[in-house]
Amino acid sequence: MTDTDWEPTGIDVNTPSTARIYDFLLDGKDNFPADREAAAGLLAASPNAKAMAQANRRFLVRAVRVLAQEGVRQFIDLGTGIPTSPNVHEVAREVLPDARVVYVDHDPIVTAHNRALRTTVEGLASVQADVRRPEEILAHPDVAALIDFAEPVAVLALSVFHFVTERDGPARILGAFTERMAPGSHLVITSTGSEGFTAEELDQITRPYQGATSALVLRSRAEIEAMFDGLELLEPGVVDVFKWRADEPMAHGKLLAGVARKP
Repeated sequence: MTDTDWEPTGIDVNTPSTARIYDFLLDGKDNFPADREAAAGLLAASPNAKAMAQANRRFLVRAVRVLAQEGVRQFIDLGTGIPTSPNVHEVAREVLPDARVVYVDHDPIVTAHNRALRTTVEGLASVQADVRRPEEILAHPDVAALIDFAEPVAVLALSVFHFVTERDGPARILGAFTERMAPGSHLVITSTGSEGFTAEELDQITRPYQGATSALVLRSRAEIEAMFDGLELLEPGVVDVFKWRADEPMAHGKLLAGVARKP
């Protein structure tokens, strides 16, 4: 959005939003000056941030397609972000036309977009909720109406948990979902790694998010692998997002990706 575009009522456009920063990195239009300023700071510290965001979307497509091919027809997309084609339901329905998807995000602009999508496409739900309160998501009537937890479900958390602090309890959050998931369900995560950066680089990368809706938390590969405890990692394990069942040219960055199955 340009400075002269409309500003939605009830939306804080002066505080950078993680969803709208991500939208900017994907060359979207649903962002405001505060978001673009924060994105500029991130790009100054990490020039390949756009390449990483775009690689994240390509990984999403590969992972959802793999899971749909394995017969998973239910998806909960946490921290979905502003809709960017192809969306989860579009990818899944290329394989399974009856796939059902719940899109979850705390950002009201994201939710508005997803609810508009829901009015034209059956088998979708949009829930405005905070991933840090998983019980509210799991108990939401739209989730209950669409998702059968007695059957396999894929929970997607792409570029979500690097906005979840240790105080928020990532293990507690993930446990709430995995406990409800039936055998044959899957957990999909991408998260920014901390290894290979100097202290100064880490500070420069995280600083643009200090005034945003969520702070950026970088973790080691071992810490990200621990998010899959109790599950069976699919090959090739937790790897750079460019290398998960692909052989894309590497960009300098540390976005790690993994998919795991509940036995």
